[in-house]
This record gives sequence, C-alpha cells and structure tokens, in this order.
Amino acid sequence: AWLLILVAAFMGAGAIGDVTVSDDGQSSSTLESAQARALVAQRITTEENSKEYVIVEFESGTAADSTNKAFVRTLTADLAALEHVEGVVSYLDDVEGLLSSGETFALLQTGLTVEDSEAGDIIAPLLVVVETANETAGFRVNTIGQGSVETEFNHLAEETLQKGEMIGMGFALIVLLVVFGAAVAAGLPILLAISSILVAIALSAVIGRVMDLDQFVVQIITMIGLAVGIDYSLFIVKRFTEEVSKGRDKITAITASGDTAGRTVMVSGIAVMIALSGMLIVPGLTFRSFGLGAIVVVIAAVFAATTLLPAIMSILGHRMYWLRLPFIGRKLEDVSEDNSEGGVWDKITDAVTARPVLSVVITGGALLALTGLAFTMNLGSSGLGSLPDDSPSLRAFNIVNAEFSDGLLTTDIVIDVADASSPAVQAAIESLNADLAADSFYGDTKVTIAPSNDLAIVQAVIQGDPVSDEAFEALSRLRDDYVHSAFDGVATVYVAGDTAMTVDNVGEMKKWLPIVFGLVLTSSFVLLLVVFRSIVVPIKAVLMNVLSVGAAYGLLVLVFQNGIGADLMGFKQTPVIEHWLPLFLFSILFGLSMDYHVFLLSRIKEHYDLTGNNKLSVSFGLRSTAGIITGAALIMVGVFGGFAIGDMSMFQQMGFGLAVAVIIDATLVRSVLVPA
Repeated sequence: AWLLILVAAFMGAGAIGDVTVSDDGQSSSTLESAQARALVAQRITTEENSKEYVIVEFESGTAADSTNKAFVRTLTADLAALEHVEGVVSYLDDVEGLLSSGETFALLQTGLTVEDSEAGDIIAPLLVVVETANETAGFRVNTIGQGSVETEFNHLAEETLQKGEMIGMGFALIVLLVVFGAAVAAGLPILLAISSILVAIALSAVIGRVMDLDQFVVQIITMIGLAVGIDYSLFIVKRFTEEVSKGRDKITAITASGDTAGRTVMVSGIAVMIALSGMLIVPGLTFRSFGLGAIVVVIAAVFAATTLLPAIMSILGHRMYWLRLPFIGRKLEDVSEDNSEGGVWDKITDAVTARPVLSVVITGGALLALTGLAFTMNLGSSGLGSLPDDSPSLRAFNIVNAEFSDGLLTTDIVIDVADASSPAVQAAIESLNADLAADSFYGDTKVTIAPSNDLAIVQAVIQGDPVSDEAFEALSRLRDDYVHSAFDGVATVYVAGDTAMTVDNVGEMKKWLPIVFGLVLTSSFVLLLVVFRSIVVPIKAVLMNVLSVGAAYGLLVLVFQNGIGADLMGFKQTPVIEHWLPLFLFSILFGLSMDYHVFLLSRIKEHYDLTGNNKLSVSFGLRSTAGIITGAALIMVGVFGGFAIGDMSMFQQMGFGLAVAVIIDATLVRSVLVPA
C-alpha cells in the first residue's frame, strides 16, 4: 500500500510548482497599507509597467568624457535590443536627474513591457547584459528594480535553503551511523523522512488547487519533515532494538515498540501539530502556507512511522543491522537498551537531583535572564539590508540614495472620496503637498486622479532607507500630523508604501503573538493533561518549553540586534529582528521541544507506573532517551546550522534561533531543569 502511495506521491509532487506563488509581504487585507493598495487596484485598472534602474559608475573621468559616453551608448543599445525592454533613457537624451552631482554616476532608466508582478520572470536577459558590461575595464555597472531585486532574493533564499537541506541530510546520516552502528538501520529514519516529505509535497500540490501557497512551502516541508520524520523513526527503531535485546521475537518486539514508542509518536505528533496550528490563524499567505505544509508533513511522518516503518522492520528483521561499522557496529541481539545504571546520564541526574533547588536557580536564572532580553526585541524588516554587503542590488540602492535626488521609492497617500476634483479635496491635497515639501525626508510629489474621479493618489518620493528609524518617524508625522490636519472631515485617507507596510506588519504581529501563544500553550496543556493524567507535569512541560523559546529570543537580540559575537560567528548585525520570526520560531520550536519532552516524559511515566519510585524513574527515563534525543538534537542543529551560514541576515536569524533553542532544550533543559 505504501509503495502505491509513494508512486502516486512521486507523480503528483512535481505539480507543486504550478500552485505556489510569491508572497507580496502583506500579512492582512485589513491593514491600512493593504486597503490602500486594494483601492488603487480596484479604481485605477492600468498599472504602470516595471522599471529597472541601471547605474553606471565611471572609475575615471566624468560623464562628459568621450570614452564614458561611448560606453553608455553601447550599453543603452544593448538594453534597448532586449525583447521585454520598451525604452532606455539616459543623460545623453538630455533628461535631467540622471546624473549625480559629481557626474561620476549615470542612471539609465529602463522601461519593461510587464508589470512589477511579472518582472522577475523576464529579467534574466537584462541581468546578462549588465554582467557583461561589468567586464569592461574602467566601469562598474549595477541595476535595481523589482525584477532584479526579486531575482537576487529568490536566488539567495533557494541557495541557502538547499544548502541547509544538504548539510542536514549529510549530518543526519553521520549521527545515525554513530547511534545505530549499521548502515541499514541508519538509513531507515532518512528513508522515512524522505517518504513523509514526498507525500506531504504531493498533498500540498492538491491543496494548492483550491488555495494559494507560498513559493517556499516546499523548503518548510523539507525542514520540518527531516526534523520529525527522523525523530519519530529513530525513537521507534531504537525501541524495537531494545525489545529484541530482551530476547523477544520479531513480531512481539514490533508490537511492543508500537504500543509504547508508537503511541508516544502519535501524542508527540499531535503536540507538534498544535504548536504549528498557531501559524494557521494568522492572516497572510506565508504563515498559513508554512503552517499548512508543516502540519501535512507531520501527519505524513506519524503515519509513516506507525505503519510503513513496522512493515519494513518486519521484512528486514535481523537484517536491520546489516553493513555494521567497524568498532561501533553490533549485532541486533547485542544492542542493549543503552540504559544501564552508572552511566554518564545517571551521574548527571544524581548530581542534579542531589541539589535540585540550586540546579533550578542557576540554570533557570540563566534562561530567565536571556528571556528578559527578548522584551527589548526591536521588530521590523531589514528589506534590502538583509542582503549581503557585496550584493549588487544593495550597492545600487545605496548609490541611488546617496547620489540621486529623485530616489526610487515612494510613499503613497490614497484619498478615498466621492469627488476628487472638488475644491475642498484639492485644497487638502495642496496643504498636504506643502507639509511634505517642508519635510526633509520626502522629495517631489505627484498627484494622480482615478478615471472615476473617486480616488486620488499623492506619491511622495522617499529620500532614504524605507525601513530606517528616520522613515518610521517620517511615516508617523505623515499619518498623525500631515494627513490629519489636511483631510480631517474631508476624505478617508490611507497611507501605503514599503515603510507603511513594514509598520503595519509589525503591528499585526504584535497583535497576534499573544493570541497564538495563549492558544498553543492552553491546547498543549490540555493534551498533556489527558495523556499523563497530571496537572503538575503539563505545567512543568509548558514552562520548560517556553523557557527554551524565550532564551532563543534573547540570544537573537544579543547576537543580531546588539551585535555581541555576530562578527565572530560570521553573522550580519541588524538593527531589527525580522517581524515574522518570533511567531515562526515559536511555532516550530515549541513543537520540537514538546517532541523531545513527550519522548522523555513517556519513558519516565512508563517506569514510574512499574516501580512507583520517582527518582529512579527520572534516571531511567533520562538515560534511556539520552542517546535518541541527543542524536535527534544534533541532527536538527546540523539542519538549522546550514540555514544560518547563508548570506541573507533573515535566514541567519532563523537558522541561529532554531539551532540554539534545540541546543538549550537538549542540554540545559533536559539534562538539568527536568531532572531537578
């Protein structure tokens, strides 16, 4: 049955590319900036075609030199000859504003035949022309526009995610080989993870027929699939070998592992899905796509671990430990349950439980101190600043901001009114323009009236970085002072643009974070209450997981926002933490932390039900799951660490946050706080 499922999944997974779309970064249609964009789309049906701004830097001389003029003419002709370019304008056409004040930079305004939403699809030939022009000595050429920026972002993102997957897969195989000592047994968890990922991608392709999915949903499915798929199968295979080592026959051992480890996997899967469901209630394509994809792959992993894996174990039997490694490989009958007394985990447990109050105070105090830093987190968006320092798009953007007065970006003031040409509205627009002219952050303004005369747009050029503190202060002045004084009682006004979208998204995240936290924590508590039939155990588990996540937040602030150790680890310091990251990290980390916690608590409770001795049960649970959880945690650190070594600061933040939380959870929390 599973072979048929996998064949169907393999055939259907390829359709995922047909149903994924690029998110525009807007979380909710109820936000002011989103409402402004919707009004413009409804009432001004003709959208302007996209533009690329090609910047030529003359390394010697000025724009007036004949050699430099000849280069610009050639570049202009090469650009104009491209299929999707409909016009190139430069300073040679006697157009003002296309030369820097020192005439060492020239701007070539290149019009495309498509709108911004399609620019990324046709920009490749233009980028080839720019790259070729860069090979000419004495000139440096960069370009910036929707198409080039989107292409660079997507290329770096895909490169980072693929690198993370490859590093994670290789690291996982090494760890599994060490844990099992045999190639066949080590390959089973990876096989199960890949099967779960394949099924989840195929199911997502079906779901994508009825709803949009973010273009990076496959990478999220892969990341979560590797995490839970390997965890679940590792736990069941390890329990199977433990049962066989007790002298039980194959079928009895499989049944026993299903009745214990299999049940734990089911509970753990539900706990992970509860945590991931937090992303489903947040408005916006990205969160809902990621939440849905992650939940689908967890479901697939649970069913694969509880149905496909037992079938494979039954077929293989003793052959599971074929291809044993020298020195560390053992026969199946010789694989002990790795929980003999007197080992390192017993010593750690004895030391911690001998001084439980001291252990809790020191470890808990350190984690609480890190969690306290999380309250100083400055949420925002790095925008182009997320790109590496040598990024062509980032360099082009900085040159335009520094050398050209017109700028590339605008803040759009959308005026919704019955009669846009009425004297009152025109007077309000003039008042607004006067305030904008007096504000150093804003440049020239342009007024557009909709054909239906029921909408007016004032576009004001931004004279700086749209996600800087200066931009946020300017937006506050615009919304709270200029718009209010000019249009109060005259019209309904919405402000849009990159700055407005960032501010609105940050506000949206701050609104949803406590709601998601409350829902996930309460649901997780109820689940553990039912499973372990205790009030204290679920309270402790929830608090431990919150501490892990909170400490990860604090380390993000410490490293990225405050810059402590960022250079040492090769990370890019940023003034903000990406606004989507706290909620994303919470959903993923709380689920994975609960994963490990359920594994540990299940073994403790299983032993306690037999003996009634709390301390011995804690020691037994810790040493019997130590190898599994440590191995699983190491694999996750490898996966997430692969993302962290990428070039984009947003993925550095994501990978680092995930990795350190797993390290904290698998060491301080599991080894010290839980036994204490």
